[in-house]
Amino acid sequence: MKDTALSRWEDEGGALPCGPQEALAAACEEEDIPALSDTELTQLRIRVIALENIVLSLLSKASDAQLEQVAAMADLITPRPDATQHPLTIHAATQMNQLVERAGHFRS
Repeated sequence: MKDTALSRWEDEGGALPCGPQEALAAACEEEDIPALSDTELTQLRIRVIALENIVLSLLSKASDAQLEQVAAMADLITPRPDATQHPLTIHAATQMNQLVERAGHFRS
């Protein structure tokens, strides 16, 4: 039974290019997904704040190579000059760089 499960894991059971969740997301229509309640949005905000602080803590102990990798990833997601400049992607890249900078204040 374990071998069967592992073999399905290795080939992702015929998953689509973006992984097994892609088929599930494609099958859902927007009206099937209920809107988040105020309580759920508040909990989501709390979790994002907690995760940001966890990442900040981890980055404060990261090696220079790891910090460079974060900066490289921020550069990678920043739209090229000839591409559509999506504000959320630009903001995400900026936030990544700011996290690295903030972590520098806690490095010993």
